[in-house]
Amino acid sequence: MNKIISIGKAAQILGVHVQTLRNWEKSGKLKPDSISPGGTRRYNLDKIISLSGKEIPLDADIRYTIAYARVSSHDQKEELTRQAQVLEMYCSSHGFKYELITDLGSGMNYYKKGLTSLINRILNNEVKRLVITHKDRLLRFGAELIFSICEAKGVEVIIINAGEEKCSFEEDLAKDVLEIITVFSARLYGSRSKKNKKLIENLKKAVEE
Repeated sequence: MNKIISIGKAAQILGVHVQTLRNWEKSGKLKPDSISPGGTRRYNLDKIISLSGKEIPLDADIRYTIAYARVSSHDQKEELTRQAQVLEMYCSSHGFKYELITDLGSGMNYYKKGLTSLINRILNNEVKRLVITHKDRLLRFGAELIFSICEAKGVEVIIINAGEEKCSFEEDLAKDVLEIITVFSARLYGSRSKKNKKLIENLKKAVEE
C-alpha cells in the first residue's frame, strides 16, 4: 500500500490509545516514519498493519469522516458547542466513524490550527467525508478552494444547512473585520496607545449600531 497515515488512524488499527504510540516512540518500540515541524506524527500503513496482525483488503477504504466546527471569538463558545452537537448527532445518525475538529478564529484566517490540520489530512488521503453545518463555518471567503481540493481527493462534502442563510452572517463578518483591524491597529499605534484605544472604541460602536 505504501500509504502514510496519522497517529490517530495508526492507534485505531492497532487497537491502542494514541498516548500508547507516544510512549512506544519514547521507548523506541515504534518510531513514526515522519514528524512535521509542527510535531504531527505520520506512520507507514504497511508497517502498522504488519504489527497489528490484521488482514486488510488492498482496496479497503481506511479514510474517515471529519466534522468541522468554527466560531470567530471566545464569546461564541455556546455556538461552538451547539455546532459540535449538531455535527455529532448527524454523523452518529448516519453511522459515520468520525473525528470532530473545532476551531476558534476569524473566518478570514487561513492559518487556524484546526483548518490547517484538516487540509493536511485531506491532502494525505486520510479523509473520506467532510461535514460542516454551514458553508461559512469553513471559511468566510475561499471555501470553494477547499471544496475543489476535496473534489480532487475524492472527499465528499456535506453541508447540513446548505439551503439556509445564517441569520448572524453580518454580525460574524463584522466581528471578523473588527478583529483584523484591531490587530493591525495595535501593530501600527501600539496596543496601549490612546489612539489605538480610541479607534477600537469607535469601531465597536459602529459594529453595535
